[in-house]
Amino acid sequence: QVQLVESGGGLVQAGGSLRLSCTASGSSRISAMGWYRRAPGMQRELVARISNGRTPYYADSVKGRFTISRDNALNTVYLQMNSLKPEDTAVYYCNAVSIDLEYWGRGTQVTVSS
Repeated sequence: QVQLVESGGGLVQAGGSLRLSCTASGSSRISAMGWYRRAPGMQRELVARISNGRTPYYADSVKGRFTISRDNALNTVYLQMNSLKPEDTAVYYCNAVSIDLEYWGRGTQVTVSS
């Protein structure tokens, strides 16, 4: 069983930056970690993902603004979000894949004011 704990959400003005963190515990066999988000009235979407040995994936809407990174020693994934826009407002969820099972964090709210 993998537990994910997110932090780093908050309120920021458009053009600002935030960094989300997600630390996994309970398994050392995590093959991929990523971030999803769900805006009000919208479906959940994949924002960024980092997998062992693969180029990180980014949604088109965040390319050039967001950077995902992972510290394997700490079992932590980060999402650096720059040049934030009001449309980035959403609940952001950490996701991890371990032995073909998916795990989710509780989510952290990111609100970008115009």
